Amino acid sequence: MKYTQTNKEIFAEYAKIGKAISNNNRLEILDNLMQSKKTVEALAKNTKLSVANVSKHLQVLLQAHLVCNKRDKNYIYYQIANEEVATFLTNFFNIGEKQLKEIQEVRNHFFEKTATNDAITLQEMEARLAKNEIILIDVRPFEEYCIAHIPGATSIPIEELEHYIKELPKNAEYVAYCRGPYCLMSAEAVEILHNNGLSAVRMAESVKDWEQQYH
Repeated sequence: MKYTQTNKEIFAEYAKIGKAISNNNRLEILDNLMQSKKTVEALAKNTKLSVANVSKHLQVLLQAHLVCNKRDKNYIYYQIANEEVATFLTNFFNIGEKQLKEIQEVRNHFFEKTATNDAITLQEMEARLAKNEIILIDVRPFEEYCIAHIPGATSIPIEELEHYIKELPKNAEYVAYCRGPYCLMSAEAVEILHNNGLSAVRMAESVKDWEQQYH
């Protein structure tokens, strides 16, 4: 009887991780933190949630030890707890992609609606970038670009793209990337570029994909 009880207690502990990732908002927060460490305020801005709501979700993630926090001067930054957690989350998202056809359907529906369904692969981008055939733009927030970016990429955060659009060469072809297949900023960037008469496609892969493939 003692062994059975111990077994149940162990699985109850495992269930804390299941509970922590069973909320779509918390998954979005984790996806953001996989890019770089962030403050509560930055997470609230990126996820369109209130600061209070983000704080509550972070407490659940802290209790499950999926994230940790560190103070830097006057700010507290949250980040993925360790590399094992980052690998677990990458595998989790990959499994969802393979097992749930609804994920692909939702994403395809969005891209069809925005007329940005065409995308090139990481390998295609690398080959064309090496030949100077494209201009690669990173449309994530500048702080994420500073932490890590694909070599050769130019930082133009999505909220600044409209402002800089007139400075971009008209005869170039652009490739936009953001945080990966679940991030829609690259699709928005392509739409903005198209609306201004520029040739552009998106790349679904992220900096993390580049790091895993080449390092």
